[in-house]
Amino acid sequence: MNIYVGNLSYRMGDSELEAIFAEFGEVKSAKVIMDRDTGRSKGFGFVEMMTSLGGEKAIEALNGNECQGRTLRVNEAKPREAKPRRASY
Repeated sequence: MNIYVGNLSYRMGDSELEAIFAEFGEVKSAKVIMDRDTGRSKGFGFVEMMTSLGGEKAIEALNGNECQGRTLRVNEAKPREAKPRRASY
């Protein structure tokens, strides 16, 4: 199950994000999204849980809870919508 995690502290890294979710089940991957230009966190990330049950427990427990002074937004990640490519002339 792929989970979106929003409103993260800008100091949080991948391993800290993984540790938060690990208590709800096995974490396949945890990634904080970084800005390409500045190298700083964009304040959100994605966690992939091995099982849906673990993912659902994590969403229920963490959504709306505070972590490092920020209220987390945690929900199932929606597949990216395909955006039409801009034509380059």
